[in-house]
Amino acid sequence: MLLEAIYHHPKQHWAYAYDKDTIHIRIRTKRDDVHQITLLAGDKYDWEKTKMYLPLRKWTSDSMFDYFTCEVKPPYHRLRYAFHLESDNESIWMDENEFLEEEPETPDRMFEFPYINPVDVFTPPAWVKDAVFYQIFPERFANGDPSNDPEGVLPWGGKPERDNFFGGDLQGVIDHLDYLSELGITAIYFTPVFEATTNHKYDTEDYLRVDRHFGDADTLKKLVNLCHERGIRVLLDAVFNHSGRTFKPFVDLLENGENSKYKDWFHVRKFPIDVEDGIPTYETFSFEPLMPKLNTENPEVKEYLLKVAEYWIKEVGTDGWRLDVANEVDHQFWREFRSTVKKANPEAYILGEVWNESSPWLQGDQFDASMNYPFTNAVNDFFVIDKMDAYQFANSIGRQLSRYQLQASEVAFNLLDSHDTARLLTLCNGDKRKMKLAALFQFTYLGAPCIYYGDEIGMDGEFDPDCRKCMEWDEKKQDRELFSFYQKLIHLRLNHAALRTGEIQFIEAEPQGKRIVFERKNDKEDILVLMSKSEEPEQFNVSVKSDKYIDLFSGMEQPVNNGELSIVVPAYGYAVLQAVKG
Repeated sequence: MLLEAIYHHPKQHWAYAYDKDTIHIRIRTKRDDVHQITLLAGDKYDWEKTKMYLPLRKWTSDSMFDYFTCEVKPPYHRLRYAFHLESDNESIWMDENEFLEEEPETPDRMFEFPYINPVDVFTPPAWVKDAVFYQIFPERFANGDPSNDPEGVLPWGGKPERDNFFGGDLQGVIDHLDYLSELGITAIYFTPVFEATTNHKYDTEDYLRVDRHFGDADTLKKLVNLCHERGIRVLLDAVFNHSGRTFKPFVDLLENGENSKYKDWFHVRKFPIDVEDGIPTYETFSFEPLMPKLNTENPEVKEYLLKVAEYWIKEVGTDGWRLDVANEVDHQFWREFRSTVKKANPEAYILGEVWNESSPWLQGDQFDASMNYPFTNAVNDFFVIDKMDAYQFANSIGRQLSRYQLQASEVAFNLLDSHDTARLLTLCNGDKRKMKLAALFQFTYLGAPCIYYGDEIGMDGEFDPDCRKCMEWDEKKQDRELFSFYQKLIHLRLNHAALRTGEIQFIEAEPQGKRIVFERKNDKEDILVLMSKSEEPEQFNVSVKSDKYIDLFSGMEQPVNNGELSIVVPAYGYAVLQAVKG
């Protein structure tokens, strides 16, 4: 038993309260090294009467480690605990400080979870677990009100450039809510809708005004109300890392330099305000002069932005915020932001743009979730660009699951492309078979899936600006077969809770393999997902416990013989099978 590989920490995602009565405990070991782990746990003030022995199950794995877990419901919301680890020929005890040959006689030196304080329980909004998101880039979705078009607007459907406009607006979204309902969407994430100079609106000029080319606050309120009538939640984009160059405080700074009363609203390295050798003399997003970085530690800046965060939730009833460049803003600001937003709407969803491992923001004091680009990369690396084999893919997914509390994984924002990437179909080189496999995994995995507008009808596009084409509304030019496929995915997800919040376990994922089998299950459902990216039909033989399965795509029955489910899937094929109980 490799003791150096064994790790546990009595906080963060290793020991945490899942709800007001339940603690989740996790421990890491070298892969395939430890076969059984038992948790010795009890109340430190009443040890002999409360101590219990609970088995941990191997929950997930990556390339180097196994992760075991169990849940405990301590009678007095406190816990002292130690681990008993067993391999083929060795067993050992582990307390907070050392490894022991014998079971600890007292709980004095064990790990401790001091108390489940309800205020500390990380509780993301429950509705997100059941949500199917749709990302809309307002300028390119639909032009519903030509009267508010910007000067020089181009005919709908032209070539997108970084600086051109096609007149998309909020009325255009209102006009197509029937389409979103037909697809099955239950939540919309809008890129910024506030006053700005660009087509993408990430250079905010006025945070308290809807962009004049999109409509006004009444239009936004109407849109939100109509969405809510259809059971669709609305998420807006908050650009609080930086403003635009036309933001009034920055305009004052440009005009008055060191004498500006707003000089501490920004991070100025030196005066005068200028750009030297392509680098602004002030901090910005990237090195973009149009986007000066805000000083979110400044009390006046903080007061202003928190007012904005509260205002739109109260004014139009939005359901949360997506936070642009969230990892470059200080943690303390986000803690105060969370407090403000949750006070305005306890069910608001706070989604941070973080492209990497995000656990520092997902401890319950800042975000509910992050944009799950590590998930995006893993899915695309396996299904789309063949950079991973099945074993590496399963390990990558396992690593991601191991990093977060379960409630964070349940509301993760799982996307396959966005306004910041090439479109999924383009990444697939136009191969819809690959695209369907990637989307199928997205919709049968833990977390909330998000469709980038137009993917469902076969829109393509290279990296920005090509990924920001005008939505295609001519049905003759839409891929309606692909639309029907996405409809089916959404229907399956919304009708089977196991696909949303059930446990996930990889059953097959071999080195050099091109196919995976995984299980999603809860107390009522057991669903198998089989996927192959082979160019030839594949025979799957899976050991199962049920006697019969129903194919959720075709409705056909799949028999089981001698405890083995045998099924052939076509090239780049799949099957989603539900066990028939009883």
